[in-house]
Amino acid sequence: MIKRKSLLQGLPAALIVLSAAISISAQDQSGKHNQRPQQAATPAPVGENKTEAVKYTYEFSQPKFVVKHILLEHDANGRGTVTFERLNEDTPVVEPIELSPAALERIRSSWQALQFLETETNYQADKQFPHLGTMRIGVERGDSKRVAEFNWTKNPHASSLANEYRKAADQAILIFDISVSRENQPLNMPKLMEAMESLLKRDALSEPHQLIKLLQDLSTDEHVPLIARNHALRLIKQIQK
Repeated sequence: MIKRKSLLQGLPAALIVLSAAISISAQDQSGKHNQRPQQAATPAPVGENKTEAVKYTYEFSQPKFVVKHILLEHDANGRGTVTFERLNEDTPVVEPIELSPAALERIRSSWQALQFLETETNYQADKQFPHLGTMRIGVERGDSKRVAEFNWTKNPHASSLANEYRKAADQAILIFDISVSRENQPLNMPKLMEAMESLLKRDALSEPHQLIKLLQDLSTDEHVPLIARNHALRLIKQIQK
């Protein structure tokens, strides 16, 4: 894992987060200073075979994007990791992730609708948009494993699934960037608050309520510029509406 301080050098903070949302939006349109926010616990999985471990994966790649590669992996409970690589960075970042109960239910519903392991459906539409990036979705359960690749799809369940995963990845990257900024470059916090608001307005975050504790901590952190603290309070009200 790379050192956090080096990640911020040479990249505008708002661009770090916003560039990650391009492909799917085109298609579907801490009490303590250094403490990371804890994500909400998820319920026991519904309808999963308890005798076999299952792994779900979502991968996105576009070598020209600021966030050029994302790999999200999770188990039946929504717990896993998100790995992402940035342009001109040699080492990927690996962060833990825990999907909210609501997001996990939406994702599970899409997987079930696809009957992914039981079919060999090609989700790629006739129309190609490779400049928006390539997506791969996959499931591994016991001896069964399948990965499907597309850059554009008309299948509503595949589209919804990719969109949900992209929102989850973008939220995890945003939390990481905020944590880095608090520790190393707090003057970047105003731009990150602007980036969060932009994502909120576009419904591009997986579960905004998971961010409330983080925003509360930011609003009382004297290391954070006052303009960012006040912005955090406004974002809390926006999320709670």
